[in-house]
Amino acid sequence: MKQCGFGLTAVLAMAILAAGLWPSPALAVTGREVMVMVDEREDGDDRKSVLEMTLINRRDRRRVRQMLSYQKDYGKDTKKLMYFQKPADVEGTAFLSWEYDAIEREDDKWLYMPALRKVRRISGESTNEYFMGSDFTYDDLGDRNVDEDTHTLVGEEDLDGAACWLIESVPVCEGDYYDNKTIWVRKDARVVVKAEYYDAQGLIKTYSVKALEKVDGIWTVRQMEMDNTRENHRTLMHIDAVEYNIGVPDRFFSVATISRGIVR
Repeated sequence: MKQCGFGLTAVLAMAILAAGLWPSPALAVTGREVMVMVDEREDGDDRKSVLEMTLINRRDRRRVRQMLSYQKDYGKDTKKLMYFQKPADVEGTAFLSWEYDAIEREDDKWLYMPALRKVRRISGESTNEYFMGSDFTYDDLGDRNVDEDTHTLVGEEDLDGAACWLIESVPVCEGDYYDNKTIWVRKDARVVVKAEYYDAQGLIKTYSVKALEKVDGIWTVRQMEMDNTRENHRTLMHIDAVEYNIGVPDRFFSVATISRGIVR
């Protein structure tokens, strides 16, 4: 019968633990591993929601816009559509994106403006422009490949009563719009619940999740805010009527569809 006892390894382990040098279980993962968990978390094969976007300027004047949002996964790639319904001055405007998992392949993005009856392709530096007067750039709305940045786990922190990993992310390539980001990832949900965006001059803006809950067993952001401290402007997003795995038609994700305004 095997005899149990304290070998040299066990003695060393106890000495290290007593000295407070044993690595914290919370830091047992790397920053990249955390961001992979975020990227690969369960979010259904397709998704539909109604979004209300509120733009708030420095004088607290508000403009409210309502849109439909559709997303569908194609393997590791994703196609997304945001279609504006209200108010009348933006009705029919649509933003379509095809996001590719391959890091060497640039995502495809298009914006349809019904007043001009024209589809504009969003590429290159245009992806750093702000989307429809909001504080989200076109790139912010996309699904950034994990390996476009180096991710360092710098610690952990409770945020609104929830345990989070704290990540520092720096772009691999020079010329990125942001020099670095500080990201809070909620451990139980594997969701980014806060992010600070910086350039050489300092903090640009802060993203915060204001409401997070499970819908059909899937952690779902129901309300978020982007606070642009540099411009003294904010964007609130309220996500309502969320549905998963409903069989979103492939035809929604085409330039022809958004230019004809036949999304329902």
